[in-house]
Amino acid sequence: MFNVKRAMKSNRRMRALTGLNIKEFKKLVAKFGKYLEIVFLEKRKINIHLGRPFTLKTVEEKLFYILLYVKCYPTFDLAAFMFGVDASSCCRWTHWFIEALEKTLKKELVLPKRKISSIEEFIELFPAIKKIFIDGTERPIRRPKDSEKQKDNYSGKKKRHTKKNIIISDDKKKILVLTPTKEGKVHDKKNVDDEKIPDIIPEDVISYLDNGFQGIQKDYPNLKIIMPKRKPRGGELSSDEKENNRKISAARVINENAIAGIKRLRIVSDVYRNIRDGFEDKVMLVACGLWNYHLKVA
Repeated sequence: MFNVKRAMKSNRRMRALTGLNIKEFKKLVAKFGKYLEIVFLEKRKINIHLGRPFTLKTVEEKLFYILLYVKCYPTFDLAAFMFGVDASSCCRWTHWFIEALEKTLKKELVLPKRKISSIEEFIELFPAIKKIFIDGTERPIRRPKDSEKQKDNYSGKKKRHTKKNIIISDDKKKILVLTPTKEGKVHDKKNVDDEKIPDIIPEDVISYLDNGFQGIQKDYPNLKIIMPKRKPRGGELSSDEKENNRKISAARVINENAIAGIKRLRIVSDVYRNIRDGFEDKVMLVACGLWNYHLKVA
């Protein structure tokens, strides 16, 4: 079984195993323990201190387990071997502990918003924001057996079956908004339209997007949208246009770094294996929350 105290002797080792350093981990422990008791009472209808003793005896060990699971994404069989239990125990732990972790991150005010209804709400939530980055991100999943699900989840862009989200981040790399998880065939532009994202952006806020959102400037002329200029069919961009595209790409690298920060966690970068409905959305939310928590504490 993993020795948490041994892992906590090295920041490098902690980051490799959990995605957090020692300071970030210790700061999260106390609140995680509180919400773990709430979740356990909801699931088992008894106090967490009653019943058969947990193999993971301390809050630190329980938090270490779930952070290791989302960072390294072992199979339940592998996790069972590492922690000296059976695979079914690891499955139960994962679903209990991920809920407690979500509640803890919510209390820390680091979870991204899932839905904003109006410009007024956007201004209230993010009064200082003058620049945002909107981008789509995809995660590979196993090829569904059902033919209809295959069609729904096949991404022509990635040439594989995926799940998609739209992410809005700021110039400090913080994830502000995470849209609900959609099937891989849904185009980023359609996803943005369906979620009515342009309708909640104030006119004085600059929005950076990539070429996957072609047509959005025409559809929403009142917004300040900055996008690279696409090379015309059969033609070439001028030297000034190329230089301007390079400047836009340099500005948008902040957004790419934010997405890379989320995808340090292998549960949202490796081929997704879990089968419980809604879990694929929950782990993406938690991954964004852990990234925002890292930015907040660092």
